[in-house]
Amino acid sequence: MKKFKLSALMLALFAANSAIANESQTKDESKPEKVQADLEVIEVSGFSRSLIQSLNQKRFSDTVSEQISADDLGALPDISMADALTRLPGISAVRTGGQAAQINIRGLSGGFVFSTLNGREQVSTSGSRSIEFDQYPSELISSAAVYKSPKASLIEGGVAGTVELETASPLNNSQQHKFVANVRGMYNDRASEVFDATEFGDRISFSYQGKYLDDTLGVALGYARLFQPSVATQFIGLAYNDTKDVDGLANDTNGPTQNPANEYISEGFELQHSGGEETRNGYLAAIEWAPVDNFKLKGDAFLSRFDKKSFARGFRVKLGGPSAAYANPQLDGNTVIGAAVNRTSQSYTRVEIVNDDNQDFDEVDSFGVNAAWQVNDRLSVNADVSLSRAKSNFRNGLLWSLVAEDANAEAPVFDTNVAINYQLNGLSLPDVGFNQAAAFSDINRVMVSKYGIYPDQTEDEVTAFRLDFKYELENDIFSSVEFGARYSDREYSRKRSVFEYGNDGAFSSTQPPMRLTDEMTSIVDWQGEFSYFPSYLAIDLDKALNAWFPDGTPQPVQTWGNADGVDDAQGYTSNYSWTLLQSGSVFEDVLAAYVMVNINTEVAGLALLGNVGVRRIETDQSATVLENVNGDARLGAQNIVDENGIINDLYAPNVLGIKYTDYLPSLNLNLQLNDNSQLRFAAAKVMSRAPINRLAGDASANVSDDGVINGSSNNNPFLKPFYADQYDLSYEYYFEESNGSVAAALFYKNIDSFVETLSIENFDFKGNGFNVPDFIEDPISGEQVATTNGIYTTAVNNGKGGYIRGLELAYTHVFTFLPEPFNGLGINGSYSYTESEISSITSLGGDTVSQSLPGLSNNVVNATLFYSNNNFETRLNARYRDEFVSEQVAINEQVVNFDSETVIDFQTSYKLTDSLTMLLQVNNLTDEPTQSYFGTKQRTGTTQYFGRQLYLGFTYSH
Repeated sequence: MKKFKLSALMLALFAANSAIANESQTKDESKPEKVQADLEVIEVSGFSRSLIQSLNQKRFSDTVSEQISADDLGALPDISMADALTRLPGISAVRTGGQAAQINIRGLSGGFVFSTLNGREQVSTSGSRSIEFDQYPSELISSAAVYKSPKASLIEGGVAGTVELETASPLNNSQQHKFVANVRGMYNDRASEVFDATEFGDRISFSYQGKYLDDTLGVALGYARLFQPSVATQFIGLAYNDTKDVDGLANDTNGPTQNPANEYISEGFELQHSGGEETRNGYLAAIEWAPVDNFKLKGDAFLSRFDKKSFARGFRVKLGGPSAAYANPQLDGNTVIGAAVNRTSQSYTRVEIVNDDNQDFDEVDSFGVNAAWQVNDRLSVNADVSLSRAKSNFRNGLLWSLVAEDANAEAPVFDTNVAINYQLNGLSLPDVGFNQAAAFSDINRVMVSKYGIYPDQTEDEVTAFRLDFKYELENDIFSSVEFGARYSDREYSRKRSVFEYGNDGAFSSTQPPMRLTDEMTSIVDWQGEFSYFPSYLAIDLDKALNAWFPDGTPQPVQTWGNADGVDDAQGYTSNYSWTLLQSGSVFEDVLAAYVMVNINTEVAGLALLGNVGVRRIETDQSATVLENVNGDARLGAQNIVDENGIINDLYAPNVLGIKYTDYLPSLNLNLQLNDNSQLRFAAAKVMSRAPINRLAGDASANVSDDGVINGSSNNNPFLKPFYADQYDLSYEYYFEESNGSVAAALFYKNIDSFVETLSIENFDFKGNGFNVPDFIEDPISGEQVATTNGIYTTAVNNGKGGYIRGLELAYTHVFTFLPEPFNGLGINGSYSYTESEISSITSLGGDTVSQSLPGLSNNVVNATLFYSNNNFETRLNARYRDEFVSEQVAINEQVVNFDSETVIDFQTSYKLTDSLTMLLQVNNLTDEPTQSYFGTKQRTGTTQYFGRQLYLGFTYSH
């Protein structure tokens, strides 16, 4: 029978790249131990070598995948793994703060991406299931794979795909001892435009890999530090969440359904300087022990600490709703995009001077122990125990100031003479005018009116146990069978709290505003594209708070405040019940088992490789809820005490959940057409569980006087996963005469459902664990009346899925056949086209319109041009994606349309000695802004400039 063997080209590449050839200490009989002497050896190094190594891994993968490989720890140039992954076909990123954080795969957002580290599930600080890839320093990752088609042995969870990150395996290192150090300085060229922003940063990393005791003991250690300024100058439009008849046209019936004569009006907009500092410290340790040839024990640990401290200063314009006076309105359809707006006695029109202070402290830990035992020539066993945990402590601190008639008056009065002129200009900055503009930078007019802190703390932890077996077969079709099981126990918890003092809409009489002094403030002028906006006061937060709260700023607490069900609010006038209702825990136990056979056979004289298998998953998920039962003790109502001792008697603590079982079959086939080309086909059923924070939340179940039970919940512990049937067909050709390949792929996904808030009729409250009675007493007759199920409004799997389909093209070529000095030239590029029938409904821009699936860009292009000559190397990378839908964070999270963008990065290096290399790197070379809009480009969402990031430093490798 014909068995698959390496082609002559690949033998040459393995010979040229000894590190690749020596990666495995265990001999593979399907690969020759020596290379034919007459083969021409093609020498490649640096970036070219990394590309070829990645192609090797992609070529011999048993699934449809993309690969990233580094020669050594610290060799990847990217700030984080998010940047590195966006160089791969079909993958794009959403920029947060100017750099990649979460990734999209084949038009699906991060919530559909499953991620592992060393084959182990990773939890996240995001409060969802999608990990923040910017928390993983590229210096500590040796390789990454994106599995676009699954196999039964992979952990379930990725409808979009599975990202597998790998850290170092020291016993597989080609050198006895390897030490790498990176030291780079960093500069942001827009930081000088933002008052009090940090301009300079640094990036430092060290790693060591060594083998001892006759290569039976391996040790890897790594540390990576990133300190960088975070800078943005931004305009942010707010949603169109109200209506008013501003044009006065007779017989106007084209507006909102409720008020056809009206037009949609915006809540307002923000103009802000954002600055801050980000500090990420990553740590890696691994130890491997192989006392005998057939046994290896490895323990490894990865830790990341990512601290972000930032401020946002400027002003927030609140247009004042339908009670405000509108003149000279400019319309885009039925939506107001410009007007002269004046405050009335009924409106809340105002300009707030904002000085926000945000702190985000994130921790990611991953620990694991793995044992691999080759029991005999046929049977191998692998056992793995792991712990992944993440903590996030986000503190959103807001300081509002308002304009007074006279801040020096004994009893200052809020200035109600507010007039605002604005005209949106699409994706360009707006024209604005304020009658109070001179007052925004005058301490005799501006007073601090409110301070608020809104912490959001989350913890996420998963413990997992895994056992896998592989048995080699003597069979003409199947080469081996794999089977195994995995159990995981996950717990997610969230805690909300609050402290507020004062009033952001006017001056409070009971919590009066504070007068500012020169020592507390600085006048800030706008620069660059924003230079025509009025100046404002930047306030030193610590000095202001010390003056306002001389005995110390009170700390936030979890409290009911003045909520329904409270007898004594202890002086609170606001309802803060959300701090308890949005807090709670989610529990998830998963038991999975799989069986898979590996294919190695021949069809029509051609080698056919692959695998076929099925994975069975049992899931038991539940969440704590506070169920509003209107104080009915029969339904479990209890006295719930907050951190202030305030008692609420409306709610019943409960745990609600669901159990379900899934079967996920998968097939991967690879037909070797000849030594240089292969055809792949894959088919599978895949799943992604709902975001874990959507499983938690408040719930209510109320019984009416006639015995009908109705209820609601913002989230839903009964949410089931997203499911999809997917198919892949791809062709790969690998060049003989040089280094490189051409690949083309088609894919199709049929997704069953998405999460949507809907009303479920005849909902089985009792069967789903709600505390509801079987009978109630009729208030008139006094007789017992049987209760009946009514409507439950909650987040559900809506059953309205649809297809996602697309095309991917990839081309890599290292032109070693060209005459010197052009033989160091190369190109790596990809193009993907994705389309979907799936859409969602949005009314943020006024009219209710459909928008595309979040994360989907129809066209994504990635191209890298690189060149190396002796000790010199340079490359230019451009990443383009056209319009897509994603979240824009303003006062509240808003899902908006983002405009197309092209991000260009440049890097060049020169090898001073065999061990020392100097490097220059420029990220976002053209200072590409992020721009968004609400439905149409005339309804501006945001325009944000982040600046160029320049890095200069040295790499030492020995």
